[in-house]
Amino acid sequence: MSKQSIAQLQAFYQAVDFAPLWQDAAQRQQLAELILDTQYDGLEPAMYQLPPLLLSAQVAAEQRQVCDELLLSHGYLQVLQHLRDGILDPETVEPYWHEAALETPEQLPIAEVAAAGLPFLPQVFAAVRPQHSTYQKLREVLKDSDLLNQPDWGSVPVAGKSLRVGMQDVRVPDLRQRLQLAGYIAASTDEALTPVETVAGETVAVDSLLYTDELAAAVKAFQQDHYLEDDGIVGPATLRELNITPEQRLMQVRVNLERLRWLDKLLEPTMLVVDIAGARLLYFRDGDIVWRTRTQVGTVRRQTPLLKSRITHLTINPTWTVPPTILREDKLPAIRRDIGYLARSNMSVLDYNGNVLDPYSVNWQSPSGIMLRQGPGPSNALGLVAIRFANPFTVYLHDTPSQHLFGRATRTVSSGCVRVEDAQRLVDHLLFAATAQERQRIEQIQASGKTRNVNLPQPVPVLLAYWTVEVDMDNRLRFRSDNYGHDTKVAAALQAAQQR
Repeated sequence: MSKQSIAQLQAFYQAVDFAPLWQDAAQRQQLAELILDTQYDGLEPAMYQLPPLLLSAQVAAEQRQVCDELLLSHGYLQVLQHLRDGILDPETVEPYWHEAALETPEQLPIAEVAAAGLPFLPQVFAAVRPQHSTYQKLREVLKDSDLLNQPDWGSVPVAGKSLRVGMQDVRVPDLRQRLQLAGYIAASTDEALTPVETVAGETVAVDSLLYTDELAAAVKAFQQDHYLEDDGIVGPATLRELNITPEQRLMQVRVNLERLRWLDKLLEPTMLVVDIAGARLLYFRDGDIVWRTRTQVGTVRRQTPLLKSRITHLTINPTWTVPPTILREDKLPAIRRDIGYLARSNMSVLDYNGNVLDPYSVNWQSPSGIMLRQGPGPSNALGLVAIRFANPFTVYLHDTPSQHLFGRATRTVSSGCVRVEDAQRLVDHLLFAATAQERQRIEQIQASGKTRNVNLPQPVPVLLAYWTVEVDMDNRLRFRSDNYGHDTKVAAALQAAQQR
């Protein structure tokens, strides 16, 4: 038992005047049942349930009672702490950058919460859980899911061409079995060797190696549940998701329940949330989602960072100063191929003092002391508006001329900033506290084509967060690819913690 746990126990018993607490068998049973129920919170009940005490027969009954008492209290305190704050310290596993001006609400020490909740154990367990609907829905769906006892649903070999309707392929029986075990094809009681499918309510025989329209429809449903292009083609991305085991999926749910316990501390009733893994934006006002839209987020090499800040101002008709990495990796190769790229892209070359340079005077094979700046306009990389907030990563939300990319299922395409579909609608929401005169002034600036910064009447909190599992409106679990590898790190840390 750690020094922190011992200090927590001391504070707990001090709060109850050092009275024995677990003399009643019914109360002990209730505690055991509540701990068992935390499996739906992604916790391991065995972490809090007590093994038989290895005490010799000579040890006095009174001493055994004291040991039982302390171990029960330790498990009670630990499970409440984990339900409220998580098993892991997010600062060491998945840290978020926070703007200094933002204050995190202080919480009561868990010993005080536990002491006050002793007469009302079910209520205190419910109260410490995150109340956010995302967490609550995920917990409830896990109760009804087969993931906690799902047998292995097999795998589909990856070697071979992408499967398309009408193809014959030896992998088709494995694919059919995989989809059937996961519930995408109705199970059949026909035990004949000929494979069958349910079509229009009837069981019919199919060619065992033929990739049929019915199989493709099941694949499309699977792709939709996993945020893939729902084209019915079984390519590398679909095969990768198909071959994730039930055990891995259950760990993914546990990772995200743990993550949602951390995020619960960062959420506010009115705020903007960028769901990085889902490449979308959610605007909350007074606890309700009043608007949502698609986004484009950073690639795996140039990831959108995790942070919480406050949106303070807008840049109308922004210019874009090309960041050093993009200058080096993207722009220089294009300029070296054709210096006319600069004029076509409305880009100026400047020195570090802001003086405009003749592009033909620059040694583009080895440039130094220069910047590229793109002028304002519809073709500007930031579109017609940039939405600014303090952070050390030089990222922000912005409009984009690359509107066609919003139609993709996977939208990890930016250099770290968040491109927003229908950015003007977002601006309207952010200006909810603006007067008619302020809105009119912004419209005039937009129409002028000039670059101006405009402060929001009231700063709006913004959270750039990452989670890969959610429950849809039909109460189905939906999984996203862990493109940034954050799940892998959290899963490894959870497994290590649960084995201690």
